[in-house]
Amino acid sequence: MSDDAPKSAIELAMERLKKKDAETGVKDVPLTPEQKEAIAEARRVYEARLAEREILFQAALRKVADPEAAQVLDEEYRRDRDRINGERERKIAELRKGQ
Repeated sequence: MSDDAPKSAIELAMERLKKKDAETGVKDVPLTPEQKEAIAEARRVYEARLAEREILFQAALRKVADPEAAQVLDEEYRRDRDRINGERERKIAELRKGQ
């Protein structure tokens, strides 16, 4: 018997993914400290943008009495939130690639 503890499903899945990456030629390149800081800064900036958009949405929503206008505001807010999240993910992907 081995002294190793049984592996969790996550550990087993990670091993399979690493094996698959090795077979396809994908290399795991660690991030530099500068990249880590740039990614953290990008996350802070986009979280601030999301918070600002949330505040503006809530303020506009308080001024509206019509349910249809509130629905339009909600749709705009959701689109803006999705756009900001998409921008954040693209920026982080660029930073990971070293651009």
